[in-house]
Amino acid sequence: MRNGEFDGLAAIVTGGASGIGLATAALLAARGARVACLDLEPDGLPEPLLGFAADVRDDASVRAAVAAAVDALGGLDVLVNNAGIGARGTVETNPDDEWLRVLDVNVVGMVRTTRAALPRLRASRHAAVVNTCSIAATAGLPQRALYSASKGAVQSLTLAMAADHVREGIRVNCVNPATVDTPWVRRLLEAAPDPAAELAALEARQPTGRLVSADEVAAAIAYLASPLAGATTGAVLAVDGGMQGLRMRTP
Repeated sequence: MRNGEFDGLAAIVTGGASGIGLATAALLAARGARVACLDLEPDGLPEPLLGFAADVRDDASVRAAVAAAVDALGGLDVLVNNAGIGARGTVETNPDDEWLRVLDVNVVGMVRTTRAALPRLRASRHAAVVNTCSIAATAGLPQRALYSASKGAVQSLTLAMAADHVREGIRVNCVNPATVDTPWVRRLLEAAPDPAAELAALEARQPTGRLVSADEVAAAIAYLASPLAGATTGAVLAVDGGMQGLRMRTP
């Protein structure tokens, strides 16, 4: 029997054309939601997902896409701020323009999308915002200075948003995945000098001994977005194979 806790609700997922975003959009739809995906290239989405082109770096683009999605969906109850980009390197590696670009997408992009969505979320009886953060917000990872800074900002932003909007009936939470088996991670592996060794190293640093799946992150996002989690706001949910809290001995 279909789990329909999202019956009658409308959701927008940014970065919804691939990876975690697509898995989340598909799961929300399977549980009864009407879902629109905002993405740079939203073509080819499976039914019943709706696609709208948007660049989270551009406020006018975001506002137009959110307005079109809300019109098509007939309202808005759930916003999943998932759009983001990665970066490698130490503080010496990334030039200023890359810092500005990554922070613009990963942090200010969430601000733009939420700002555009807030008027409609305020009209919902089950409003929820879920931000895709990262284990990089809470664990020092090598060669991830810029990415970690952006995700640390996302976690702090999530808590501040939760405080700002709780009295308006809008819950705000975030998920912190570890390394997820997504197209972006697979491209990184392909570019490594020894892809098999790099994959083994990524798997070994997660206590479960494997990468997290996009579906597992989607399930966590759906939990936080669901009306069944109506008492949960300002929460940071790790989906990291135990990476945040476990300290395993070397076998």
